[in-house]
Amino acid sequence: MSRLSGLASRSMRKRAGLLGAVVGVAAVGVAAGVVAERALVRRSKRAPEDPYADEDFGLLAYDEALTVTTADGTDLYVEIVEPTDGVELDADFVADVTGAMTSLEPTLVFVHGFCLDMGTFHFQRKELTRRGDYRMVFYDQPGHGHSGKLESGEYELPALGEALKSVLDETVPEGPIVLIGHSMGGMTIMAFAEQHPEYFGDRVVATVLMSTSGGRLEETKFGLPALIAKAGAPLMPLVNSATRLSGGVIDRARHASSDLAWLLTRRYGFGDVKPSPALVSYVEEMNSRTSTETVARYLRTLYTHARYPALKALRSAPALVIVGDEDMITPVTHSEEILRHLPDAEFVKVPASGHVVMLEHADEVNAVLIAFLEKLTA
Repeated sequence: MSRLSGLASRSMRKRAGLLGAVVGVAAVGVAAGVVAERALVRRSKRAPEDPYADEDFGLLAYDEALTVTTADGTDLYVEIVEPTDGVELDADFVADVTGAMTSLEPTLVFVHGFCLDMGTFHFQRKELTRRGDYRMVFYDQPGHGHSGKLESGEYELPALGEALKSVLDETVPEGPIVLIGHSMGGMTIMAFAEQHPEYFGDRVVATVLMSTSGGRLEETKFGLPALIAKAGAPLMPLVNSATRLSGGVIDRARHASSDLAWLLTRRYGFGDVKPSPALVSYVEEMNSRTSTETVARYLRTLYTHARYPALKALRSAPALVIVGDEDMITPVTHSEEILRHLPDAEFVKVPASGHVVMLEHADEVNAVLIAFLEKLTA
């Protein structure tokens, strides 16, 4: 091997290792070049009073599981939870929104974020199932969880909006809908609103946006800390061509740095200085199940996301905006910007919470969500 080819090979390995470290914490959209001691991880994970140490994450029951195929041929995994008690929309409210009286039950459709899966809403699903009031639909976004991958090209938010429409057409062909999106899930709802504004105020009777953004992600590097933000220009070409560097090599590098990923997930995904180790592990495990190739093929569309005009469609029905006051991925300023476009929306900042607010402070989020839903229902 020539000296030149040897240098090129070492350079490729170095870049692959860097990308592996970066995308290894993409569940919260961030990474940093830091050194973490394994002993620190072990101590962190041994919290003796972790309230969620025995929680059966990702093992909640459902009434039906099915596959929905999108227009581009991607198979989406969907789970449906049926209500045990009927809840009907208040007739006066529906008359105001749609102009026609109806008494159909609302269906709650949950849309998760980047490098996560439907398990993001574990505690909301658990509590709402216990109450038995609502029909609920959960699905894994393309390339995430149990859903299939896009055959070729990059993932685009308009395609995610159409994927949401495919799920709605298959699982909620009629009746009112409440859309609930976290992070990229909220962006997906915005893309759907941009493409199908006629749904809002007619079929979609309320929207809940958690820890999300209508744009300006390039200003925060989607939550990348200063070290990576400063290196954004040279890093993005690497990300853009990551499919050529991905596969087994980078995935192995990512798994080898799992302790680092765990620490960074705790640091940048959570607001509490001592979050539940079980929760941190759950988020990091969702991340680790998302392939490096999928991560790389999503990043461009996230960085270029800009859909504030689409929020106009959401004004047709009540909206709730929730954010952790220490969210480093989609900071509070992003939610405040959404409120400028949705001035009548209800706004809740959850203290000492980061990006995965619905997991970290589930009780507070559940209380706010249920109160919001009860305003819609009789």
